[in-house]
Amino acid sequence: MPRKARLDVPGALHHIIVRGINKAKIFEDDVDKSRFLDRLGENVTEGKCSVYAWVLMDNHVHILFKSGKHGISAVMRKLLTWYAQYYNRRHKRTGHLFENRYKSILCDEDRYLLALVRYIHLNPVRANIVKTAEELDSYPFCGHSTIIGKTGHKWMDADYVLLQFGDTRRKALGAYRKFMREGVGLGKQPELTGGGLLRSLGGWSQVVAIRRSGMKEEGDERILGDGDFVHAILKETEERELRQLKLKRSGKTIQMIIDKECKRAGISPREVTNGVRRRAVSRLRAVIASRSRRELGMSAAEIARHMGVAASSISRLIERMESN
Repeated sequence: MPRKARLDVPGALHHIIVRGINKAKIFEDDVDKSRFLDRLGENVTEGKCSVYAWVLMDNHVHILFKSGKHGISAVMRKLLTWYAQYYNRRHKRTGHLFENRYKSILCDEDRYLLALVRYIHLNPVRANIVKTAEELDSYPFCGHSTIIGKTGHKWMDADYVLLQFGDTRRKALGAYRKFMREGVGLGKQPELTGGGLLRSLGGWSQVVAIRRSGMKEEGDERILGDGDFVHAILKETEERELRQLKLKRSGKTIQMIIDKECKRAGISPREVTNGVRRRAVSRLRAVIASRSRRELGMSAAEIARHMGVAASSISRLIERMESN
């Protein structure tokens, strides 16, 4: 059975797991890890994402973040494409570095945020890289050290995590440390590494109990949450896909948007699509790019091909338009 498409819901909490192909290493040393973190910071900042937990292991990565307006796909594509090219150049290798698909589980924030923060940050303890939660304080490749203030990664929203534990920093840190120590003995917790009804309910016995009671609980392998949460996410996704389908069926194209906006601004479409950098043209290009993303669901790369400019330029134009 083919795998379902990823659920890329803007503003939702996602647990991302990236693994090396055939479980091979994706980091050879601390330099690789530092470069990955630098790029991660750039991409999540650009995508206006909120990162709550992360850890870099030798052959895999966990990231827990709330996506920005445009979801997770663009952020992860930029990050993994760049890193694979960097890694292959530095280590003089060719071929794929990562498994074909990174794993993305959309999670119920209210129910799973703190459990996932703890699970992700205790990876080095479970792998015996460090022995205790106290030793984890000084481990630089895990978001735990940022939460307690030992390392500074401004792109991580450590304050939001601490806010869940107390209204003063001292109180919150104490409660957070206690929470982490209590998690050391919990083991691997497979229910936190995927979605589906079995994981959402916490085990097969709970699934059996639900079925015996005659209740129906909706589940999806891409979602970690109860039936109501799963239903709401799938409904939102279906409605968004229907809107995009209606737009496609309406026959609206980017060329129609270009022609209409150029006529309104009194600027030739040729200037817009030939990469002209005049200020008025750049402003108009931003309007067209924003409408094309919003109304047609087009990617920055698709829009760029019609505009005669780089995809990175389109991304910046859209970001400026939406921040105004």
